Amino acid sequence: MLISKFYGLGARAIKRLVKDRTLTPRTSYLPLVHNHYIRTLRHELFCSTATKLDSEEGNEEMQKINVTFVDKDGEEMQIKVPEGMSMLEAAHENEIELEGACEGSLACSTCHVIVMDMNHYNNLPDPTDEENDMLDLAFGLTETSRLGCQIIAKPELDGLRLALPSATRNFAVDGFKPKPH
Repeated sequence: MLISKFYGLGARAIKRLVKDRTLTPRTSYLPLVHNHYIRTLRHELFCSTATKLDSEEGNEEMQKINVTFVDKDGEEMQIKVPEGMSMLEAAHENEIELEGACEGSLACSTCHVIVMDMNHYNNLPDPTDEENDMLDLAFGLTETSRLGCQIIAKPELDGLRLALPSATRNFAVDGFKPKPH
């Protein structure tokens, strides 16, 4: 929780520097793009799915939605997810075992989740052809399966419930639990 507050503070600081043109693509922050924290900030700054951090009224508080992850044992974990963040990123920030081997680049199916409520499923944009191709490789595919990296938090998804499948098609064996990159 504390780290996520730093993400927000860092993102606002970098946004201000970019807006004031203190940081340009040629300045020294580029070697840091491989750092986990900087990748998250980069997503918030430059991703088309990220929402604006500062509203016109100057409200610094980001809107959050409630999301419940249900693991393969039926245990539920309720979290608050900022609007504009993917469910994969939210799971990683909250130490939920959702792998995401490709880090959200639509190159694997290890962030496969099952949307448990048809109303919420219908509020999602239709999956792209690339997402459908990856879903075809997912373990335990259902009618409401989606990739966690493609579900972006928005107000109409408040109360979303996502089930984690019992396995993935990754090659981990003997109970190995991979850590996010």
